Amino acid sequence: MLDDLYQELILDHSRHPHHYGDLPGSTHSAHGHNPLCGDELFVYLVIENARIQNIRFQGEGCAISKASASLMTDELIGKTLQEARILFQEFHELLTQEKDQFDHLVKAQALRGVREFPVRVKCATLAWHTFEAALKEQAAEITTE
Repeated sequence: MLDDLYQELILDHSRHPHHYGDLPGSTHSAHGHNPLCGDELFVYLVIENARIQNIRFQGEGCAISKASASLMTDELIGKTLQEARILFQEFHELLTQEKDQFDHLVKAQALRGVREFPVRVKCATLAWHTFEAALKEQAAEITTE
């Protein structure tokens, strides 16, 4: 039953992604690509006073990739850079380790089941790695490889 709810949340975010589109006036951006499956996206940020004032993404990808990017924007908007870096690390651990103590990642928990499918972990983490690259102001495209 809980798995069904999570699947519905993932499908809803994939079909109707939050914070999708270009962000004119962005202060940071990065381009991410998963060559294994072809997922490709851009993450745009407006950072003021060490806080994420706005975040958007756009691109094409599978349901997991798009839902993860949508959920990420919900989690990160309004966070300080320090809080965002911690959330990035915790999300990565949620998907790659047998840790379930990240209850504060309320919606992102929907992607926890992805860790059973290592190839899909790259789909789910692409947006987060692209976000990290944007924070570091990396000009080169980042990949999951």
